[in-house]
Amino acid sequence: MSRRKQGPAFEEDEPELDISSLIDVCFLLLIYFLVTTTIQPREKDLPMTLPSANPSDTPPDIQPMLIQVDDSGGIIVNKEERLDQGAVGKQRELPKLSNRLQLYKELASGAGTEPLVQISVSGEAPQSSVIDVINCLVGLQIDKVTFTDFSN
Repeated sequence: MSRRKQGPAFEEDEPELDISSLIDVCFLLLIYFLVTTTIQPREKDLPMTLPSANPSDTPPDIQPMLIQVDDSGGIIVNKEERLDQGAVGKQRELPKLSNRLQLYKELASGAGTEPLVQISVSGEAPQSSVIDVINCLVGLQIDKVTFTDFSN
């Protein structure tokens, strides 16, 4: 006869893991990140009036400003003045173009019309430079924009 006491089987001793509190914490973290995230507008969300398929027969009251984006991403205004040589790194603002557009907008409002901007983009131009020009226009609330295919 054995004096040893037989204990419960090993299978019955396995610990159980209660994950209900883990699920609650995951949902709270998800809600926290959804609430604190800032949503930046995409370019398709920018309010701009793009040209229609039919050209207008009446000439504009004010001479439109021509902005060209060349192969290197540089900005040329009215085929003569090079303003910004593309945005480098994280700085994607175009201060010289903003100042020039602000003057043009004031001139147009003084003439009683809305500013009209024509953008000509080279085939090899970086698209980020085009987006920077469009963001500059939207920042100044210039919404009459036409894309042209003028050659240099």
